[in-house]
Amino acid sequence: MTQLLVVDDSSFMRKSLTYLLESDHALRVVGTAADGGEAVRKVRQLRPDVVILDIEMSVMNGLTALTHIMAERPTPILVLTGLNQADASIAAKCLEQGAVDVIVKPSGVISYDIDALRSEIIAKVKIAAAVNVQNLGSRSANDSLRLRSSANKLNGNKIVVIGASTGGPQAMTTILSSLPSSFAASVLVVQHMSAAFVPYFAESLKGKCPFDVAVAREDEPFAPGRAVVAPGDSHTLVARSNGSFRVRLSSEASPLAIFPSVDYAMASAAEAYGVGAVGVLLTGDGRDGALGMQILKAAGGTTLAADPACCLAPGMPQAAIDLRCIDRVLSLRLLAQAVAEMV
Repeated sequence: MTQLLVVDDSSFMRKSLTYLLESDHALRVVGTAADGGEAVRKVRQLRPDVVILDIEMSVMNGLTALTHIMAERPTPILVLTGLNQADASIAAKCLEQGAVDVIVKPSGVISYDIDALRSEIIAKVKIAAAVNVQNLGSRSANDSLRLRSSANKLNGNKIVVIGASTGGPQAMTTILSSLPSSFAASVLVVQHMSAAFVPYFAESLKGKCPFDVAVAREDEPFAPGRAVVAPGDSHTLVARSNGSFRVRLSSEASPLAIFPSVDYAMASAAEAYGVGAVGVLLTGDGRDGALGMQILKAAGGTTLAADPACCLAPGMPQAAIDLRCIDRVLSLRLLAQAVAEMV
């Protein structure tokens, strides 16, 4: 039985979410809280498996509460937001600080139609309950497992495609902030994230990285020492024309029904760059990225994956490892080092 704490300053939302969650017999709400301070105390007292956390609350907001919870007793947290502009910015920061995911209320702060999201909320609660709690808030580990010899340093045109899902914003920040300002490759970041949060995520990365970061735009060139982040509602592909590498945005449905698709990004990079492509697969649920890494490896590129044991959600890197297409499996710290050394 998964035990839950519901945190929202609206009594209607607390009651509605409790009813919604307990409609699934595997879930039980063991407590509610009306503000972030009460949430921190009840996490300490009740030790829930998952916290559903509102953002805009009096006394203590959701981001501050999340920071305290992660410091005192790391617990899987789902952020639930009404998504005004301030919420979108703070929600992106919550993801960077270790929130498992963000759910957008269907009609604002007090959503009388919250039951419309029943399936999504319950599914994400179950994903959150399954994450590796030991890795919540952790940034790296020291172990390194070499599966094959890594490629030599790359020469000529180079691109690094980094894919992630659950737990990705924190891991992505660790990787990109560790690269040098002289980094001589283009970077494409593909993070499973709501389109509303991507601009704030990109802006946050820009503030922590030694090079420029921006949301990808149609037909802009890929440039060494610059990272582009895939929009949440479009696949971001790499196209080569007359020796130039440019962004292509696509709304084509992917086999896994995921936007943006890591598979599509890596496959297009493999076609455009060949041996100059490096694929990096971080934490996440599901299998997105495994097929793309296989295609990239077959094109002569280099493939790196985060050690599943160090991931918040090990599904994506493990799926690629199972396909035997990964050159090296490394901790986050060593992944950043390996990418920097190759490029």
